[in-house]
Amino acid sequence: MHRRTIPSTAVEVTELGFGASVIGNLYRTTSAEDAAAAVDTAWDAGIRYYDTAPHYGLGLSERRLGAALRDRPREQYVLSSKVGRLLVPNDHPTGVDTEGFVVRDDLRRQWDFSRDGVRRSIEETLERTGLDRLDIVYLHDPDDHWQQAADQAMPTLADLRDQGVIGAIGAGMNQSALLARFLRETAADVVMLAGRYTLLDQSALDDVLPAAREHGKAVVAAGVFNSGLLAEDRPAEGMKYDYRAAPPALVDRARAIADVCQAHGTTLPAAAIAFPLTHPSVINVTLGMRDPGQVRRNTRLHRQFVPGELWDDLRDQGLLRAETPFAPDERSQPCP
Repeated sequence: MHRRTIPSTAVEVTELGFGASVIGNLYRTTSAEDAAAAVDTAWDAGIRYYDTAPHYGLGLSERRLGAALRDRPREQYVLSSKVGRLLVPNDHPTGVDTEGFVVRDDLRRQWDFSRDGVRRSIEETLERTGLDRLDIVYLHDPDDHWQQAADQAMPTLADLRDQGVIGAIGAGMNQSALLARFLRETAADVVMLAGRYTLLDQSALDDVLPAAREHGKAVVAAGVFNSGLLAEDRPAEGMKYDYRAAPPALVDRARAIADVCQAHGTTLPAAAIAFPLTHPSVINVTLGMRDPGQVRRNTRLHRQFVPGELWDDLRDQGLLRAETPFAPDERSQPCP
């Protein structure tokens, strides 16, 4: 599997990443056996970038991912986690987490982008994973915490990076405007951009992607299926877009894109994975993978050939923004 390096760092990630939110029981229960088998299958497929966070299942994702990776050669993979939500005892549990994960709520999340909060979060992540270090640390959803995140959290991460404790630092969010500020105004090396550079939403062309190119920094693309609307060959009514029911107009647009994909001998989900990687600043697409079947499907889609002419055709039909750039050697996803 192709690898790309975060500029100005020694951190190298595979083009396809393993998103571990779902093995933290996102939306529904995943068995420990399926979670472990998903990581094993991803490893066998050549995936060497794994992303998690304390938020995911109130630590369950970190524990499961750490257990599955613990006996792997540490120098052969890249692990990222996030800071900004400390896990603290919940004095008023209801029995089930209220933020989308099917886990007990004996713990709760507490926003904290302070220097001490960042260091404590990293230490607790290492305890939960049982691993010796994190390669990438992102600030997690600092939408309402810019000042503390920029003034305290990011300088703390930069100090740890400069000491060699962390390989690369950044922020991860569902919006692109604030991520652009992190790239322009802080020591961030990389950002994880969820849902804003996809076949249905290229709004990152207005801010974060130009910032990344201007400052020689990198972007990891997540949420490339926009919560599911781009995940099937033929989108159906009732599918999700950005965590909500997809508006009919967007379903129609997704179907139009699917028609063009079919005419070029490929599929909508394969194109959805390949598209972000055509931008010169995007180094990885990270997908949630719950079980071995999902891993096999995602790796198969990643390897599916997507001809460069598809992007031209989509632009000509007004289905992609006209100014969408393509790296000279990344216009299509080659067969392995």
